Amino acid sequence: MTYFEVILLLVLLGIGAHAAVRSMRRKRRRELRGRQAKEAQQAIPAIMAGELDPAFAVGPLGPDRERAEVVFVGGGAVLVPGSTSDFEAWLLAVLAKNARRMFEFGTCTGRTTYLWARNSPPDAIITTITLAAEHLDLYAADAADSPEDAAQARAESTFDEFLYSGTDVAHKVEQLFGDSKAFDESPHAGTMDLIFVDGSHAYSYVLSDSRKALRMIKPGGLILWHDYEGPGAGRGTDVALVELGRELPLRVIHGTRMVAYRAPRAPGE
Repeated sequence: MTYFEVILLLVLLGIGAHAAVRSMRRKRRRELRGRQAKEAQQAIPAIMAGELDPAFAVGPLGPDRERAEVVFVGGGAVLVPGSTSDFEAWLLAVLAKNARRMFEFGTCTGRTTYLWARNSPPDAIITTITLAAEHLDLYAADAADSPEDAAQARAESTFDEFLYSGTDVAHKVEQLFGDSKAFDESPHAGTMDLIFVDGSHAYSYVLSDSRKALRMIKPGGLILWHDYEGPGAGRGTDVALVELGRELPLRVIHGTRMVAYRAPRAPGE
């Protein structure tokens, strides 16, 4: 083979390799578009807060003062374990104004518990559950759970004093210590006006807590989940909520990482 034939062969091989790379890239782009289209179909639809509850209806001056004004503890850029954003915390506080029985999966620092206790009616009861720091060995991880989700859950179960502790609304709070998978929800069946699922974000826990929440919520009551980032994010919360969204009319609240479900109202309401 002559020198020029070798050069020609190398050029042809290079052209062929370049074409193969371009073909592979096109294939990958098609696959990516297909996955994105599938994920978009699976994504939980978004709603504005005003569509969730009349308390968030906006007029010419913004939210109605009487319905939307609350006692509030903001966080801003301060990093607090397991915390909601200020907007999310405000939504939770406003919803508590008309709720008398509330349940929270995942106490963490007790910020949501405190906001609920501070803004709810005088006869309200807030029940909240967390795994005690000395009983982290009770955490029942499943084979399908992400180790990162399990580690975060344990890291947020280190508190025995909470934001509501020692306040004049602490008497409204029923603090439970234990693993939520072992929690017996049957005494609370059909009694809760408002439930917040914000415990372990591991797949098996989100499903377990959600099933219990669905049994505890009363007709017309509201369940909220925290830390949903979308079907492509891949955390336990995301996967579990996408699955639940195939069974229930779940909605993401625009501007938040919260998902909402309103239980059907009783006939005649």
